[in-house]
Amino acid sequence: MKQKTPALTDGDNAVLQAPTPEAIRALARRLKRANTPGMQLLNLVGGTADGLFGKLPKPVRAHLETATLSALELAFDGAARGRRTVKGTTWLSRAVTSGLGAAGGAGGLPTALAELPVTTTVLLHAIQNVAEEYGFDPEREDIRKACIQVFAAAGPLETDDGADLGFLATRTTLTGATLNGIIARVAPRLSVVLGQKLAAQTVPILGAVAGAITNYAYTAYYQDMAHVSFGMLRLAEDSDQSFDQLKELLRAEMKR
Repeated sequence: MKQKTPALTDGDNAVLQAPTPEAIRALARRLKRANTPGMQLLNLVGGTADGLFGKLPKPVRAHLETATLSALELAFDGAARGRRTVKGTTWLSRAVTSGLGAAGGAGGLPTALAELPVTTTVLLHAIQNVAEEYGFDPEREDIRKACIQVFAAAGPLETDDGADLGFLATRTTLTGATLNGIIARVAPRLSVVLGQKLAAQTVPILGAVAGAITNYAYTAYYQDMAHVSFGMLRLAEDSDQSFDQLKELLRAEMKR
């Protein structure tokens, strides 16, 4: 029988050796709290995520998906190189993206757009670091795809009860897909999420502040989603339950 005590992180400094039910509860707690910083940001800048997105110029909204696709492709190469030269941590990633967000927001929409691929690279780097924490090799093809798949999560500015677990994918599912195919599938959803970030960064007066807070919220959110994603993958490998069974357990826990 497989081992039933996988290592799961339930905080930035605590690693739990927990049986499956406790591990699922830990992942559910992380998933439930993931949106809090983003919603606090909305309270700061005012309005809703949809309202912010609608304030972007039409040409920007029209080309945002293409820009996101390009940013993901650049990020994948950049994050892989960055991992080999710099070993990131949770707080380092958040500090770097916060600084980038402040710089991007200070100059309004043009600098915010220019900052987009750099921030996406740091976000992906942070996701890869989480994968490594759970004992996965970020250079493996299926794990590379799983890192991109994390971006399919709703986003920190979305009103979400955590019931949408579509960003979770089994390694067997990822094995049957191409990397370009996953990037193309994730890009449309991520473009809306990044559009909300861009809009928040262009809020008059608050641009630099909103940019720093937005990027901090986004980094924290995707790190949490990565913990849930790779925590589930680790459970599926180390327990005697299938990924689908574990996913249903997580869904049930989210409803409590």
